Amino acid sequence: MASRTIKAALADVLENLSEENFKKFCHHLMDLRAGPRIRRTAVEGKSCLEVADVMVSTFTEVKVVGVAEEILRDIGCTQEADDLGKYQGLCGIYGDTKCKHFVDRHRVDLINRVSNIGPILDDLLDKNVIQQEVYEQIRALPTTQDKIRELYSGPLKASEACKDAFYESLQLNEKFLIDDLSADLSRVYPCLSPERELG
Repeated sequence: MASRTIKAALADVLENLSEENFKKFCHHLMDLRAGPRIRRTAVEGKSCLEVADVMVSTFTEVKVVGVAEEILRDIGCTQEADDLGKYQGLCGIYGDTKCKHFVDRHRVDLINRVSNIGPILDDLLDKNVIQQEVYEQIRALPTTQDKIRELYSGPLKASEACKDAFYESLQLNEKFLIDDLSADLSRVYPCLSPERELG
């Protein structure tokens, strides 16, 4: 299974499903009760790669492996779930519960290197990760580092969902920093690089 990206890994697993199991997978995907909803038009009649693309766009790389793995197990495709699970266990960026979350793993770097904090706080307020009062308290702090530290000492301790929202906002507002930190991760875990294959 190629290890280029999570999306490619997911597409490979979906392509190896029988036609019937792929239909079951799509049905379960549209019927998820928790998290974002996926519309029928987004998956019906779509290829495996298109469904994988929709899933990554909807759930982000942080969550998509866990979502897909759970659906695969629900429809009885345990081997495929195990194969996909190899990707989840590679590093914390993908939300493996045995590893640290990306924002925990890179806490010091994020405190010291995030510069575009305003839009990130706006995103967190819009997503109800922080309330208006907390937003105003954090905005009033003198430095960006103090603002990030305050996020870590409060809202980011609350749940994985808060960390996921922070990570998604970082991807939008601090793309080059996240790319740089992810590249460092690829050097530590060479199996994440495009040239390598999982054994």
